[in-house]
Amino acid sequence: MKQILSRVRRCVEDYDMIHAGDRIAVGVSGGKDSLTLLLALARLREFYPLPFHLEALTVNMGGGMDFAPVGRLCEELGVPYTELKTDIAHIIFDLRQEKNPCAMCAKMRRGVLHDAMAERGLNKIALGHHYDDAVETFFLSLFYEGRLSCFQPVTYLDRTGVTQIRPLLYCGEGLVRNAAARNNLPVVHNPCPANGNTRRQEVKELIASLSGQYPKLKDYVFGAMQRLPLPEWGPVEHRRRPPADRGK
Repeated sequence: MKQILSRVRRCVEDYDMIHAGDRIAVGVSGGKDSLTLLLALARLREFYPLPFHLEALTVNMGGGMDFAPVGRLCEELGVPYTELKTDIAHIIFDLRQEKNPCAMCAKMRRGVLHDAMAERGLNKIALGHHYDDAVETFFLSLFYEGRLSCFQPVTYLDRTGVTQIRPLLYCGEGLVRNAAARNNLPVVHNPCPANGNTRRQEVKELIASLSGQYPKLKDYVFGAMQRLPLPEWGPVEHRRRPPADRGK
């Protein structure tokens, strides 16, 4: 966890993600990424020079997932936890029978989260996207949209007044997976019918294949996004670069 915490702090500082007095929600899906992020921010809160408030929010889509272990973890960490129960899964898969459900699902979950944040006076939401997610998203945009693009480390949504931050961007998926296992985080199985059967999974497998021939492929793509840079990808100060070894 020490490596994760070090990289999270560097990312937060490089992109000026946290300000004094921020009220931050962690969007906890129950997966390894969001749980590792929750643990890292709870630890960071203990010593970070800028004080901030932290809460955890989970959107329960109605697929029979049990988030009680996540609630117990939050209690141990001293982080207020709210499970937001919805019928999103029923709407998407039973009523609408969406063939490509991911975009609509994400939009509906965002709406639920942002409404809950407004009720609780939370101004930022920390999302669990990591280094590998960023590289995969770059390729997805290139292959399927014909543009050089990726989500931003920090995104202000003017319609809702919510700022999205992604503090795990300097952490590779392997590093996150190992941290979740070593800390016995209560990962909740995702029963979504589309899980593992998406364009993102196809791109993930392609990158893994290409990385055998080009071992630094992901490092070069991530570095290119910062150096080009893509919109908002240039760190606030170009005083640091993340280490080459991402814990892959």
